[in-house]
Amino acid sequence: MLPDHGREGRQARISAKPVSRGRALCRRVIGMNTAWDAVGDGEFFCPACGGDRNYQRLTGRRRFVLLGLPLVPRGAAGPVVQCAACQDLFDPDVLDHPTTTRLSAMLRDAVHTVVIAVLSTGGTTSRSTLDTAVGTLRAAGHDDCTGEQLVALVDALAADTGRATEPDCGPGLAIELHEALGPLAPHLAPAGREALLLQGARIALADGPYTPAERDVLATAGCALTICAEDVTRLLVAAARTPS
Repeated sequence: MLPDHGREGRQARISAKPVSRGRALCRRVIGMNTAWDAVGDGEFFCPACGGDRNYQRLTGRRRFVLLGLPLVPRGAAGPVVQCAACQDLFDPDVLDHPTTTRLSAMLRDAVHTVVIAVLSTGGTTSRSTLDTAVGTLRAAGHDDCTGEQLVALVDALAADTGRATEPDCGPGLAIELHEALGPLAPHLAPAGREALLLQGARIALADGPYTPAERDVLATAGCALTICAEDVTRLLVAAARTPS
């Protein structure tokens, strides 16, 4: 799904200017020292390593140093995040990016939500649509998915929410799509967001042209993925023209 890890992974690191040999020697005599304390830990996606790593969250205290002896406190430093593997320091907002494991789980949930949304428009009555939906979910990691399970789930949701009486994408379904796709969208490259929408489009097309309800659901999914309306229309047209 083409996760978007930023223009340059190492840009998130806290930069440090090169230190000349003379300045380094001077710092041994007089300068500033920071004492770091660990205040938390966990797992994060390290931009420098390019994968999931353990980290420590650090806060520090700056002190004026003379001949290697800390003398005068100079205030707080940090907080920063330090990778346990590469030891690089990062701003705390690096923790906003999901780990690879978490991102994979979000993708699986997103595909499942899109599939159920499309099927809820009446797709469970078509064997070809169900087969396409099952194949899509298994490819996304739902290995035990079956057509019977999908029919039962859609029927249960319809009975619980009254969705069967809705002619298009009702408020409940729209909320579900935005809850599943909205948090994921910032972490996917444009091609990844489009690929997710196209998976839903192929399911809708499995039994023939889009119905108005299917178009409405796919438009809502595209909005949740932050794909503009013009691009949603372009993608849906392209999917309809592509042989299955």
